[in-house]
Amino acid sequence: MKKNYDQLKLKNQLCFPLYAASREILRKYTPLLKRVNLTYTQYIVMMVMWEQKKLTVGELGKLLYLDTGTLSPLLKTMEEKGLVTRSRDSADERVVTVAITPAGETLREQAADIPAEMGKCINVSPDEARVLYGILYKILG
Repeated sequence: MKKNYDQLKLKNQLCFPLYAASREILRKYTPLLKRVNLTYTQYIVMMVMWEQKKLTVGELGKLLYLDTGTLSPLLKTMEEKGLVTRSRDSADERVVTVAITPAGETLREQAADIPAEMGKCINVSPDEARVLYGILYKILG
């Protein structure tokens, strides 16, 4: 009896369109983010910082689904750009706090139009976007 391998066909994989769509979104973000001298990962960090102002690396990682091994060099670069500061907690040296700088706050105004510009690049309606957003966060659990 011949075994069926349909489960291994690319067209039957949920992971593939998610992966390809993610790459396409990042490709579309790149020229917009170049204008504000940020990578996509730096941009999502800045979105959290504009909202939270100050938090620990652990809290930031949890919000962004990133580990400290990814965040540490990223935050070091962002600190060198003058966008954030990092400081060790005096009560617990293992805890590093990240705070937005005035230059980081100023960058917010320069980045304010990026979401609307991205919205023009993506061929989904606002209702479809809301549904997709809900489904993706359901996957993230």
